[in-house]
Amino acid sequence: MKTLVAYFSASGETARLAKTLARAAQADLYEIRPAQPYTAADLNWHDNQSRSSVEMKDPACRPAIAGDAPDLTAYDTVFVGFPIWWYQAPRIIETFLASCDFSGKRVVPFATSGGSGMGRTEEILQKACPSKVRWLPGRRLDSRASLDTLHDWLQALQIHQK
Repeated sequence: MKTLVAYFSASGETARLAKTLARAAQADLYEIRPAQPYTAADLNWHDNQSRSSVEMKDPACRPAIAGDAPDLTAYDTVFVGFPIWWYQAPRIIETFLASCDFSGKRVVPFATSGGSGMGRTEEILQKACPSKVRWLPGRRLDSRASLDTLHDWLQALQIHQK
């Protein structure tokens, strides 16, 4: 029974949380990297023409991922982490979910945010993932969540560390 923590991080906040979660769950780590990295201008949510604004306005947008998708055959649980953009996961997360075979896996979304909740994120992600998976309840967490907080969450999800 292996666990993978896959994450996309534009500013480093989600990366910090993902690394702590991987330690707590004794999991492997995979970074979802965009083929075209985001610049500060791309992430300016005050600019309606910024790349992130344009992507989030288009539900069909699927930004390309750099490198190969991970081989999930060895994993039974996959945590998928991301920042909240416009009350949902960035479109690259939908690209990731569609590019891997999650059949038979438990998938757990987790997010960081400056204050927004997860909105309809879980519903959107479930539609984006063509595989038959068992979705576990996601959670928005502080990027500096402690190991104890994450251990408690894992216990509540009934995900046991090695």
